[in-house]
Amino acid sequence: MSQAAVARSQEPGAKPEASWTGKQIIVLLVIGTAALMVSLTQSLLVPVLSELGVDLNAGSDGIAWLLTSTLLVGAVAVPAFGRLGDLYGTKLMVLVSLGALIIGSLVCALSDSLTPMIVGRAIVGLSVATVPLSISLVGVTLPREHSGAGIALISAMLGVGGALGLPLSGLVAEYADYHVLFWICVAGGILAVPGIVVLVPNPPRAGKGSMDIVGTILLGGAMLSLLLPLAQGSKWGWSDPLTIGLLVAAAVLLVVFVLVELKLKSPLVDVRTTARPALLLTNVASLFVGFALFATLIGTATYVQMPAVTGYGFGKSILVGGLCMLPGGIIMLLLSPLSAKLAPRTALIIGSLIIAVGFGSRIFLTGSLFEVILGATIAGAGTGIAYAAMPGLISHATPLSELAAANGLNALFRSVGSSLASAVGGAILAAKTLDLGGHELPTLGAYQLLFGLCAGAAILAALLALVIPKHSATADAALPE
Repeated sequence: MSQAAVARSQEPGAKPEASWTGKQIIVLLVIGTAALMVSLTQSLLVPVLSELGVDLNAGSDGIAWLLTSTLLVGAVAVPAFGRLGDLYGTKLMVLVSLGALIIGSLVCALSDSLTPMIVGRAIVGLSVATVPLSISLVGVTLPREHSGAGIALISAMLGVGGALGLPLSGLVAEYADYHVLFWICVAGGILAVPGIVVLVPNPPRAGKGSMDIVGTILLGGAMLSLLLPLAQGSKWGWSDPLTIGLLVAAAVLLVVFVLVELKLKSPLVDVRTTARPALLLTNVASLFVGFALFATLIGTATYVQMPAVTGYGFGKSILVGGLCMLPGGIIMLLLSPLSAKLAPRTALIIGSLIIAVGFGSRIFLTGSLFEVILGATIAGAGTGIAYAAMPGLISHATPLSELAAANGLNALFRSVGSSLASAVGGAILAAKTLDLGGHELPTLGAYQLLFGLCAGAAILAALLALVIPKHSATADAALPE
């Protein structure tokens, strides 16, 4: 399928030429299961980190690397695997990334010490590329009348997996051993691989040229230099020379990366295409939406687990804290097809504004658990619509030969947004505290400030979407099928 076909499948008002066939539904379910399993890994360990610290006899710094290692490897893998997908086949790279999920999760499931578990989580980081690769795979394997809805569903899995991971982890933490979480990922990956091999067609390779090794190293180094201090800055100190040095190194490496890419015939990222307003504004808006999504995770489950004596908490268990995220995850899944029926630009605006309403309500509605769940669910609904809109904007502005790489870069921007949310949110919650029996706990004002920042980030995403150039159907009409 051409880029034009993918783009037109997401035009508002497009009428389906045929109903879904059983095979098409199965293909979408198989790819969707793969994307969901990888998305689950982003939040699956958060509720059980304290249990892991005790069981592995490790301090908080060591345990944090179970999350940081996945984040850092994923930041390098996403753009690299996207380009490899364009060059050597998207289906092949989906299978490779799922293999990393299975192997990494298996290492963790069989580990009882910190070092091999960190290694396993680092291998899992390679699988993060599955979601953007799956978006591209759905776009070129489903017929154009269905690819828009399929892409929206897969894209929304980024939020759905994060929201479902917390209640699943809470359930396991309360009734089973945490190793079960890793076995679930192993089983999910094993179930998805045969389905993709047998049922998903192998689309023709769209990209030409060779892999840009130098660009991959430069971008990987820049992302490591950026994300590592964001993940560790609260422990190292934001004024620590190492933190500042890495952030400066990230800026320098990004400048060098751009200069190098401009000179290459087969770059990892086509900087000229990426700098076009349609792509650049979409990616920056994705960063802000990614910020809001992760803040939902850290600002809901922990919020309701705080003791009632804080004046705002409800003293609930890890399981209840996770379940508070479940309605948001379900609504993301249900509303993603709505985004496919709207113009992608319109969907991003609407979704971002809904996110802002959800977080705005969290600032003022604090009196009951229902109000907290309602605000988180509204924010989740907006996130589902906004996330599902982004691949449509990417496909409209990107040559088909670079589509997988462009989706990977967009996913990377979302990841950077989530990392910023973790760093900023963690700093706010640590800075504004109250003392309860020798324990420093965040104040209500700290959470309200975080929610206000999230609402502001969502409004900025909506404003950016307003100035994204409107897609022209005339341009599509001039492209071959």
